[in-house]
Amino acid sequence: MGLRLKIGATIAATAALAALVTGVQVPRLLEDRSRDQAMERLLAAERIYVEDGQARFGLRVDPPNVPDELRHTVLQGRRATYVQVNGERRQIWAATYAGGRVLALKQFEDPLSDELQTGMLRAGLVGTAVATLIGLLLATRLGRRLRLSARRAEQITGGDLDARLPQAGRDEIATLTRAVNTMADALAGRLRAEREVTANIAHELRTPVAGLVAAAGLLPDGKAESMVKERAARMRDLMEDVLEVARLDNGGEEADVRLVELGTLARRAVRAVEDSGVRLDLVADAFVETDARRVERVLTNLVSNALRHGAPPVVVEVEGGVVRVRDEGDGFPAHLLAHGPQRFHTSAVGTGLGLGLTIAAGQARVLGARLTFTNPEDGGACAVLDLSPSVRPSPADQTGP
Repeated sequence: MGLRLKIGATIAATAALAALVTGVQVPRLLEDRSRDQAMERLLAAERIYVEDGQARFGLRVDPPNVPDELRHTVLQGRRATYVQVNGERRQIWAATYAGGRVLALKQFEDPLSDELQTGMLRAGLVGTAVATLIGLLLATRLGRRLRLSARRAEQITGGDLDARLPQAGRDEIATLTRAVNTMADALAGRLRAEREVTANIAHELRTPVAGLVAAAGLLPDGKAESMVKERAARMRDLMEDVLEVARLDNGGEEADVRLVELGTLARRAVRAVEDSGVRLDLVADAFVETDARRVERVLTNLVSNALRHGAPPVVVEVEGGVVRVRDEGDGFPAHLLAHGPQRFHTSAVGTGLGLGLTIAAGQARVLGARLTFTNPEDGGACAVLDLSPSVRPSPADQTGP
């Protein structure tokens, strides 16, 4: 049940309960008033009877029809009242014991008129309906504000650091909104500072790393020289990855869209990793309007990640506009399945900085594609790049006869 229905139901139940309590309490209050009136008459009649022996105000001496319960109470020396039902009417008895005699009087209770009862019922129904309507309107307004705040919070979670919750009013929701916006401002500032530092460091290292790679290329062939060249190349690749992450974080990247064959891009990505353990399955090839370089980059990173952290066989499957990269390893870690790839956060200690999947996810966003990570029930890990919205007819189909 949504918040709107909960608030509306609560207010409606409260109004109905108030009407019910009123319907019960009003007759009881009228009965108490009748008892008080009867007791006042009894006290006045008792004084007159004690003074001059005359029975006034309907006072009866030792009446035979006094209810037994009331008679028993009076004989114990207490004044009391008693309600006796006589057909559809109710009689109020008041009695006392004085001078060795039972003094009693009775009167009929003033019943609620039919008009008053009908009016009370109508007022209760109308009050409940109005309260329900007001409750639903109030709950709808609050629910709308909360849903809008939730959508903005999801935008912030998705990486839109400029999204903020709407601030209006002075109630508790507005206080919560201001607190969330303050937190978002602080988080956005910290993330921007971290990204700027990362990008600046990578830019500063670009020139010396390029010089190091060039110098390593001049070394004569040998085991030590090959090790230096390999380490220098890895440092250059890492620096380029950090720069690419920084560019993707800035949000200024745009896709160069062209009509390409998805199977060809998958085949290039498989060849790029230079590993014979990767198998390509073309279930159903398709032409897509996309950025070929970025798609290859995504697939290459997915295959490389499967080879590095998974277990063979690694299979790349193309089916329509969907590419699946599967391996038979231990599967993706829980934090990646829950929150997606995060830079400098990898599942394997000492084997990477978590940039490969982060770059793949960023390039997929630029492409407008959907990249998901799952652990199939039969084991392993599966990354799925969905380019289905970009699938187009082949050039041959478009040319015609």
